[in-house]
Amino acid sequence: MKLTNLREKIALKMESKPKPEIKKVVSKKEITSKAKETKQTKQPENTPISAVEKEENSFTVVAIGASAGGLEAVSQLLQNLSPDTGMAYIYVQHLSPDHESLLVPLLSKKTEMKVQDIDNMEKIVPNNVYVIPYNKEIEVIDGHIQLIPRPKNKSSNLSIDVLFSSLAETHKENVIGIILSGSASDGTRGLSEIKEAGGITFAQDNSAKFTSMPHSAIASGLVDFILSPKEIAEKLNWMSKYDLIGHNQIKTKSKGKIDDKNIDLKNIFLLLLKKKNVDFSFYKMKTIKRRVIRRMLIHKIETIKQYTEFLKKNENEIDLLYQDLLINVTEFFRDPEAFDTLKKSIFPQLLKNKSQNETLRIWVAACATGEEVYSIAMLLRELQGNKTKQIPFQIFASDLSLTAINIARNGEYSGQQLKNVSPKRLQQFFIKSGNKYRISKSIRDVCVFAHHNVLSDPPFSRIDFISCRNLLIYLDNAAQKKVVATFLCLK
Repeated sequence: MKLTNLREKIALKMESKPKPEIKKVVSKKEITSKAKETKQTKQPENTPISAVEKEENSFTVVAIGASAGGLEAVSQLLQNLSPDTGMAYIYVQHLSPDHESLLVPLLSKKTEMKVQDIDNMEKIVPNNVYVIPYNKEIEVIDGHIQLIPRPKNKSSNLSIDVLFSSLAETHKENVIGIILSGSASDGTRGLSEIKEAGGITFAQDNSAKFTSMPHSAIASGLVDFILSPKEIAEKLNWMSKYDLIGHNQIKTKSKGKIDDKNIDLKNIFLLLLKKKNVDFSFYKMKTIKRRVIRRMLIHKIETIKQYTEFLKKNENEIDLLYQDLLINVTEFFRDPEAFDTLKKSIFPQLLKNKSQNETLRIWVAACATGEEVYSIAMLLRELQGNKTKQIPFQIFASDLSLTAINIARNGEYSGQQLKNVSPKRLQQFFIKSGNKYRISKSIRDVCVFAHHNVLSDPPFSRIDFISCRNLLIYLDNAAQKKVVATFLCLK
């Protein structure tokens, strides 16, 4: 296989369609299959969605997930929530599959908004509260809520993850995810997708009767606000008054709009360049504006000009904005089909072309917190097995974020982060360390992590294989071409 062709495959193929791949894992195969069948029945693939329909669906959707203790928490939230925020609310609580729910009559007493059980393909309308029926799961498709049969013999309930994941895919930055009281960790993975799409995330503070679900979300580092249900409602009431998220029907101000050529946005780029030595003007403006708006919302700042002045006076905020702009969202064996192709086709060919005294050299660009790097290393160890001919390999992993690089070097992950790792791999490649799992020394020793800017720093040399899955989609066209050209000229 020619090296140039191989690089083209890896640099371009591995980059594509990250969100649906993650969603497939969260929803599980049987859920995804059922969802696709229903979607094809209700909305043929080639049926265009009119500009009017898109505008109708552009308001903010607030997805609320809870389990044990959730009724009390969501009641407090609704009691303090304005009935005319212009947002729509979807509430998912883990319910018994054997008994009809009383959530609708109970929650109807807490708010002036209409509270209703969801009918299949229900159209989402602002200032309404939609409640999951018992023994169902739900996804959002083209502004409608789709009911999905709850899979039988499920080892764990992931109904919140399923909803959050679908909303992140369809409504992008116009989503707010909230985790209230509950046991286990449902919702954490879905929050990661909401945050990656540019949405806002909340978790209940220690006022939760059952803290496992909110604490899991908080520990992931994905939560923007940690508040009581009453404080969450007050924050939502404030957000609804400013044109910072979505296209809310009753928003009264337009100060928050950010033009691509805004002088204050350019000043923010200069501040980041001076402090972090990274030029974010090469990144897609839509992504940058989402992250800036998130920081403005956190600090209750109404205009980009006010936020620029705030940055000048608070160096710590520059650090926080920088970390928010570096979207370190990844997971082990993300997109199983891609890893199957690597294991069955690409890696065997690369190993076959090497002699025993030659090292296979791999570069994972924009490696985030290391999950993809270690996934590739595990695949190569499995391919080597007990073969007599052992080809040495070295993986060079780079990222702009020093925080992410340090996490990757440490190689320690929670059980939630290892959901895609099989029990066999967990036993073979990880060592239990307290309530976490540390990657084994045999894997860590072949992985070298480095702080590196692929747009400005010299590339690694003599590379046989490049994986770049977390970068190109965030760069503008000129920067994308520069990165791909760098990859293709390596020898």
